[in-house]
Amino acid sequence: MKNHLRTLVVSALFLLGALNMSAQVPSKPYLNLELAKKIAAKAEAEAIKNKWNVVIAILDDGGNLVFLQRMDGTQIGSIEVAQKKGSTAIKFKRPSKVFEDGVAGGRNVLLALPGALPVEGGLPLVVDNVYIGAIGVSGVTSAQDGQIAAAGVTALTQP
Repeated sequence: MKNHLRTLVVSALFLLGALNMSAQVPSKPYLNLELAKKIAAKAEAEAIKNKWNVVIAILDDGGNLVFLQRMDGTQIGSIEVAQKKGSTAIKFKRPSKVFEDGVAGGRNVLLALPGALPVEGGLPLVVDNVYIGAIGVSGVTSAQDGQIAAAGVTALTQP
């Protein structure tokens, strides 16, 4: 009888401990479809303002595509390029332009980094110092792609 009571008490304490552990699961900001669409809309507005046709890719913190928009008349090759620019930005937690600048400065070893596309137009999306995803833009010059991506990032701080 004492062994059964002891087992019951230990089991109850274990379950209470497990309940407390689940209450300690951290929460963090994340990218959902609604926010991805807002980011893409800001980027698209910048592209339209300048009469540039581009592909806009929004990726989550794992580099998975959440939203993709190909503006009318944009070459289909930019679909994959936009995604790779965004993937570079989230995988390495820095703008893809960092790699472009490095290669332009003679650091050709950067070309061997797996998954890095050294072309401007990919920017990480950061909220409260947490990387929630990235935007990648392709279709015009790399500097113009970067300008459009930067406009998209403003959706994180502007209504």
